[in-house]
Amino acid sequence: MHNDTYILGIESSCDDTAAAIIHNSVILSNVVATQKIHEEYGGVVPELASRAHQANIVPVVHQALAKANIDKNQLSAIAFTRGPGLMGSLLVGTSFSKSLALGLSIPLIEVNHMQAHI
Repeated sequence: MHNDTYILGIESSCDDTAAAIIHNSVILSNVVATQKIHEEYGGVVPELASRAHQANIVPVVHQALAKANIDKNQLSAIAFTRGPGLMGSLLVGTSFSKSLALGLSIPLIEVNHMQAHI
């Protein structure tokens, strides 16, 4: 990585889809899509959560890039939640992150959800 580092962070461990852009340790954007559909069930329904992540992840990442006023080609790395969390939800975030990092030829950083809280 170079001196002008932009990192895209992606979170999809449960029912919120989130993306943030960090530039040299400064948060430039933080976009969260909350899934209201679970309210009628009184809790998170894993299958509905993963489907909503599939619908939300591209728009959320686009919004994060736009708010940070950068292009995806300026990204230095992608950090994503590897676990723990709901398997289907994690799979959406993992697949998207790996695909984007591969397409951009940039490093991928796995983040443990619990350690990230510390």
